[in-house]
Amino acid sequence: MSERSLRISSLVGAACVAAALTLPPQQARAASCPGNPDALGTSRTLVVDPREHPRIGTMQYGETLPLRDHEVVLTFDDGPLPRESNQVLDILAKDCVKATFFVVGRMAKTFPAGVRKLRDAGHTIGTHSQNHPLSFNRMSVEQAQQEVDEGIASTLAALDGDRAALSPFFRIPGLLRAEAVEGYLASRGIQAWSADFPADDWRHVSPDTVFHLAMSRLAAKGKGILLLHDIQPRTVAALPRILQALKAGGYKIVHVVAATPELPKTPTEPQEWRLHPASETVAKVRWPKVPHFVFANAEMLPAPELADIGLDRDRLIPGSAPIRSNRLARGQVPTPQHAPWPRQTLVESTDSLITLPVPSPSLFALPERTAPMIRAMVPVKADRAAREAAPLVREASGRTMSIDIGAAARPIAGSVGIAPEGLQRGPLDTGSRPRPLNH
Repeated sequence: MSERSLRISSLVGAACVAAALTLPPQQARAASCPGNPDALGTSRTLVVDPREHPRIGTMQYGETLPLRDHEVVLTFDDGPLPRESNQVLDILAKDCVKATFFVVGRMAKTFPAGVRKLRDAGHTIGTHSQNHPLSFNRMSVEQAQQEVDEGIASTLAALDGDRAALSPFFRIPGLLRAEAVEGYLASRGIQAWSADFPADDWRHVSPDTVFHLAMSRLAAKGKGILLLHDIQPRTVAALPRILQALKAGGYKIVHVVAATPELPKTPTEPQEWRLHPASETVAKVRWPKVPHFVFANAEMLPAPELADIGLDRDRLIPGSAPIRSNRLARGQVPTPQHAPWPRQTLVESTDSLITLPVPSPSLFALPERTAPMIRAMVPVKADRAAREAAPLVREASGRTMSIDIGAAARPIAGSVGIAPEGLQRGPLDTGSRPRPLNH
């Protein structure tokens, strides 16, 4: 190639770069996606240090990725499974979207070509244990370590030992977290990934449900990590609609990779690792302290007068003291005598006090007709001669009736006797104690 041709090619290349830089971000991404000018594309690459933030995803942890508003990270679990996983890769490639895949070791061992396809397409590869057991929250630390280590070894073997292609990212199966497992991952510099919202695509739901759950939960969060599964047919059916809705809603795809000595981390602030961090001004707000006041004058304020609260002179209680007008003249300084609230007044004479009538002693005397009846109701000790004398009680009608207190008891018709007829009452032994029962 001649020198003139090289110069022209350089100018054309520079013009293309300049044009790409001047385009809006959405158009620049579309222009870099061959065959699809309307592609969603990947907005930026986020480089994270797993040792500084060992656990992310607000479904379980306090921190998540430092995303801006309307930024989304796509993640897929459980693959590779050739039929579904290859379709997911094709859909993502059509829109030039990069995602993070958490590979199951057993799947990588069975379908190693699928793991290499992830690497060749430029996606991030993490691990998801060896056998995907849903018991990480119950198993021993040794069992959890074995699952983690074997899953990494199987995935690394599928990549032909390419350690640079395997990221130190791990997602616990079923999100069944345990502190011992997370501690082991952190000791190895592996970042534990949860998610910010799922689409429930592992359940027996329709692709339409997967789509609506993904978009509604994203709208509620505003940004975050979306959890999907690349082995589900319903996910394959819903994924194109999800990407289209993301583009229409102004969302941007972020690709996440791990920092290396050659690739430094993206500079961030600590509050950015919160899903909805409080603003700096709000974080610094403190409740004011209660001040201590020093009063120069402890005099009580004057109170308003009766006339100031609308009481009428004619409606006062008879016998009370008259109200004097204490209204101040213009410019006059109030004094305690001009206090505008009512003051207590002393009554000079008790003649005008209202007293209630004292009840007559006769109100408490018993009527003559009820006295014998009350006496008959009160038990008294009397001798035999007194018992034989039947008191007479006069009824209200004027008749008299005889009451024999000592008369023998007459049984009521139809009743049953309580004790035998010959039972005699024995002497009372008040000094003896009850005998214990024999067992």
